[in-house]
Amino acid sequence: MSSPHPTPGGLWLPLITPFRDGALDEASLRRLARHYAGELLDGLILAATTGEGLTLDEDETARLVAIVAAELTAAGRRLPLFLGLSGSDTRKMVKVLAQTASWPIDGYLVACPYYTRPSQDGMVWHFTALAEATARPIMIYNIPYRTGVNLGNAAMLELAALPNIVGVKDCCADMTQSFDLLRRKPADFAVLTGEDAFFHPMLTQGAEGGILASAHVAPGGFAAVLDRVRSGDAAGALAAWHAISDIPPLLFAEPSPAPIKHWLWRSGLIDSPEVRLPMTPVSAGLAARIGAAAEAMRARPAAPALAAAAVA
Repeated sequence: MSSPHPTPGGLWLPLITPFRDGALDEASLRRLARHYAGELLDGLILAATTGEGLTLDEDETARLVAIVAAELTAAGRRLPLFLGLSGSDTRKMVKVLAQTASWPIDGYLVACPYYTRPSQDGMVWHFTALAEATARPIMIYNIPYRTGVNLGNAAMLELAALPNIVGVKDCCADMTQSFDLLRRKPADFAVLTGEDAFFHPMLTQGAEGGILASAHVAPGGFAAVLDRVRSGDAAGALAAWHAISDIPPLLFAEPSPAPIKHWLWRSGLIDSPEVRLPMTPVSAGLAARIGAAAEAMRARPAAPALAAAAVA
């Protein structure tokens, strides 16, 4: 069945959620939204893993969505907003879809049920129930090293036939599985890698893009890799990738999103690098490495093609 929804693609950012003194830092959030409205991005994910969504209460999540949506409108930038959701009770997830039906979002990124480790059939029925409970598009988030269960390609392709299951954030950590999905998927079902370090190889194998936490840093560099792969410039894409490939290992050297928040705080985009327990701040050693990398990036001249690129 053909999907009535646009197929997601390009470079998506799973936005961090800034905190200060234990509360949602709305001033920093507005600054972030305005900043990334001017970057070469194709979509934003709110309140997902990088956004510490599991630590947000409903009121905070609603304010987060409203503020980002309002700032994008004020900036004149039409970026799709997807809300990150996770849970292991299908009934409760259906209720959340109903509760967020009036929110200014365009779709959902929904993680596979965590901890309970359902069967493949159980996950198909879970996502089918969610797809039937909303008219909005849903991207599946397959990340077995967090959830404890892997949604296999047979089940994924069964779900891809549903009209509002539009893609997957692929973090299966098995390149054989990922490449097999890319070969077999329908054209209107998007595979966006969520493994930042695999961005270039996944694009060369046909992935539609990525949902990359590392794109908080030098989003133009990640956009350049995507652009050059799409244009068939293999050498240029590889060179662009080599220019930024040291960023993902640095930002995932300790549990995310603490390293990203430290970089953004050091760069003045947010007023505090605060994370919520059980996340903890970066170590002194990693803070020093991030500081050195940020200084080196600041000293690096911008690529002419990116400096001239227009934001849609």
